[in-house]
Amino acid sequence: MSKFHGIALGFATAALLAVAPTAATAAECEELRLGSAISLTGKYATNGIHAKNGYEFAIQKIKENGGIKIGDKCYNFNVTYYDDESKGDRGATLAERLINQDKIQYMLGPYSSGLTKAIAPVTEKYKIPMVEAEGASRSLFNKGRKYLFAVLSTSEQYLASAVTLAAEKAKEAGKETSSVKVAVAVENDPFSLDIRAGVLEDSKKYGMNVVVDEKLPRDLSDMSAILTKVKLLKPDLLIVSGHSKGAATAVRQIGEMKIDVPMIAITHCEAADVTGKFGDVANDILCSTQWAETLSYEDPIFGTAANYEKEFKAAFTEYADKKVPYQTAQASAAVYVFKDAFERAGSLDKEKVRDALSATDLKTFYGNIKFSPAGNNIAKPMVLRQIQDGKYNVVAPSDFASHKLNYPRMAK
Repeated sequence: MSKFHGIALGFATAALLAVAPTAATAAECEELRLGSAISLTGKYATNGIHAKNGYEFAIQKIKENGGIKIGDKCYNFNVTYYDDESKGDRGATLAERLINQDKIQYMLGPYSSGLTKAIAPVTEKYKIPMVEAEGASRSLFNKGRKYLFAVLSTSEQYLASAVTLAAEKAKEAGKETSSVKVAVAVENDPFSLDIRAGVLEDSKKYGMNVVVDEKLPRDLSDMSAILTKVKLLKPDLLIVSGHSKGAATAVRQIGEMKIDVPMIAITHCEAADVTGKFGDVANDILCSTQWAETLSYEDPIFGTAANYEKEFKAAFTEYADKKVPYQTAQASAAVYVFKDAFERAGSLDKEKVRDALSATDLKTFYGNIKFSPAGNNIAKPMVLRQIQDGKYNVVAPSDFASHKLNYPRMAK
């Protein structure tokens, strides 16, 4: 039995009986094809697979709820995928193939800002609407593009709240924020460079001293030289961004080298499964997230954020003992945005669908989605979770916090 046939079996019998008539109707719907070049191999494969799983889960859920209704017809999404191998030039070539050979008229995004940056000029050239969920670099949204729409918050927001937290802790201790020392180590890619820019901008606002500002090695496998500087210069806040592989390397070597920094904030903790791989070493690390299952978001297709996580784990049992990564949730949200746009457009005409996308104002299990004229989502905040006894608990911003911040973090 395939995994996607198994999705329906993951729910209770009563639920199956309740949705059976709708699912039967959906089986008669026509196919509505989407395309995606996505990383199934290469350095971004972990997150690429998370995103693909999120796409497929949403497609199944929408099918179970009657499909996409346009006029007196209904449609079910079907995605043509190609593996971009985590390479931008290959992603662009595959986008051309999807459009010119496979005649795809609507695209779901790849994984990462760099791959999105490679593909966006192609979809723009052919006027193909693309809803993407994994490219957060703000540089994607200053080119005047009309066919690119992103459900996630932009990257400069990812770890800026960690700088604010460090400033708050300094004030609580009776110190000036200018006394805070910051260390930054990021991958040399558009996403992480934007995170760096946001952190440096906020550090400057508080008068903080950036004592380490380094690029991670290209293969993301060893940051011991950077951590040696961190150990010597004793910053109050360490920021790391290097996607899943960078997160795993950072947490592993922070433990091995017994790095004692009061506050450490990292991207892609869940996707890298740092708690499963490194246990207590990951405790008290702050992890930026686009979404958390504890947030009070919901919609008619997926239910609450907590229900999304429960049903996704039932469908994809390899996540049963892990946090569902936000990369997966936002991928599902991208598919839902397409459904909403097609139904409001009342048409398969790609210009009408583009116009409907630009007018999106949607409440989802993932958060509110509303696009600026540039195509980025302006309706959803980032949050910070701290790993506390192996669990990811929201600690910032305060309006979303479910737990208090553990501070300072001690070397494990």
